[in-house]
This record gives sequence, C-alpha cells and structure tokens, in this order.
Amino acid sequence: MESANQKIPTSIRPAEPSAGLFDRIIRAIKQEQEFRHTKKIFFTFFGLLIISLAAAPFSFTIFIEQITKSGFMQFVSITFSHLGNFIIYWKDFGLAILESIPVTGLIIFTINVVLLAFVLRLFLYKKQFLFKYFMHNFRKFN
Repeated sequence: MESANQKIPTSIRPAEPSAGLFDRIIRAIKQEQEFRHTKKIFFTFFGLLIISLAAAPFSFTIFIEQITKSGFMQFVSITFSHLGNFIIYWKDFGLAILESIPVTGLIIFTINVVLLAFVLRLFLYKKQFLFKYFMHNFRKFN
C-alpha cells in the first residue's frame, strides 16, 4: 500500500556543485585576504598620521627653542649684515655656524617631517586600497 510519493529511492546520488563554485570560493577567499591587508595598511597609516600630527608642534617648538638659544640666528644675521667680513673670514664663520646648529632639535624635527612625508606618500600610493576598504565596510553596514 505504498503510494508513489512514499517510495524511497534506492540510489541516492550526491549533490553536484554548480559550475564555477570553486572559482567563486577562491575569489572570495582572495578578496577577504585583500581586505585584511587593506585594513592593516589603513590602521598603520592612521596610527602614523596621528603620531606625526601629534608630535609636529612639539618637535617644531623644540627646534625653534634650540635655534634661539644656540645663537645660530645671530651668526646668520651677521653673515648678511657684514658680507665683506664674511667673505674674508668665511672658514671661521662657516665653522661657527656649523657648531651652533642645534643637532638634537634638527634631528627630531627632521624625523617628524620625514614621517609625515612617508605617511602622505603611503596614502597617495595606497589610496585605492583605502577607498576599497571604506567601500567594503560601508556595504557591510548597509
């Protein structure tokens, strides 16, 4: 008394994956890896930008303070006001100017400027990745 709907098939075939499923899975994995890499770049960029911008006023202040205390500006102004004497005694003036350069402040300020330039170059070079990251996250939330 079994009806046709209640018959159990004797040979059950495993389901065949649709065409291109493997390629879609691989593509999705690669895309997720790319977004993780982009996320890492974004947070590195953002961290370096914050550090560089936060340190900029301090490094500039240190540099200017050391220049005013070292007498560097006095040597430079004497150089321009007494050009004849500077030409005659250029070696002594040059050495005096080099000795009065505030090395520590100059190094700190230079490192900060180089870091800021590096961050801006990183942003300009990787901007398409950063925009992709923003678009990916924007799509997630909507």
